Amino acid sequence: VGDEGKGIRTIIEMVSLTRLGCASISAGIMRQTLFRALHHTQQRSAFGAKLVDKPLMSNVLADLALESEAATALLMRLAGSIDRAATDDKEARFSRVVTAIAKYWLAKRASANAFEALECHGGFGYIEDSMMPRFYREAPVQSVWEGSGNVICLDVLRAVDRDPDALLPVLQEIELARGMNPHLDATAAWLRDAAGRRGRRDGVARRLVEKMALALQASLLLRFSPAYVAEAFCASRLGGDWGFAFGTLAPEGEVKKVVRRAWAGVGRGTVSEGRRRGPSGGRATGGWYRRIGARQYPWRGADLPS
Repeated sequence: VGDEGKGIRTIIEMVSLTRLGCASISAGIMRQTLFRALHHTQQRSAFGAKLVDKPLMSNVLADLALESEAATALLMRLAGSIDRAATDDKEARFSRVVTAIAKYWLAKRASANAFEALECHGGFGYIEDSMMPRFYREAPVQSVWEGSGNVICLDVLRAVDRDPDALLPVLQEIELARGMNPHLDATAAWLRDAAGRRGRRDGVARRLVEKMALALQASLLLRFSPAYVAEAFCASRLGGDWGFAFGTLAPEGEVKKVVRRAWAGVGRGTVSEGRRRGPSGGRATGGWYRRIGARQYPWRGADLPS
């Protein structure tokens, strides 16, 4: 309960943390469903080879892996910003806007990811024993909770209407990767122009928020992930070299390297090998979930994205 006369402010702070939770759950669903798709396709064989080694399945898995890594990168940047907001005004302004952006976009993508990962299992993914239907049912909840898509996007516009410089910390974060990829540079230019416009923009609110989310993810991947991951993400999500479904990455992309990177946390070689000599010493999954922050995103202290 807030002080008298400050109830709305107290509620807004609570909503902000709940929206962070929605973004976190969405990123977790993406990673968990990707992990299960990777596990299944490394075990299942068809037409003389493991599914994971089939070029088309590799493309699907790599596409899902790009989405998951980008989601985790954005989530970690936001969480760090919220931690530093109490002592850093710039981080406080960044977190106020990006909480809404991340909640909107990660929750939207979680449902699509869960469905595609379910499909990687074939018929087994449709039955409850696989747990995939549970993830598929859970994913849309994050998009509805604490503000559906339209509400979230209009919140971002209202923040800009109240403070014309509200998007400045977001644009500055994106600019940290200026010159590293032409697709990101073009998107950043579009965002600067869109942020400077005044008047009614309700009809393009989703377009604006989506582009901000993708540009933030691209900036983070360009600075903190391998080049083959960042370039594939920028070409597909910002450059238009992509279809309307997962598994439509450009054929010249290094999809197998992306898949191997996504699976790297459970040990070397096959799943069975990972179980025998996984980082946890027991089941392969244990080591991965205890080490995801340290192994795939080694951001600590001064190394955190600023």
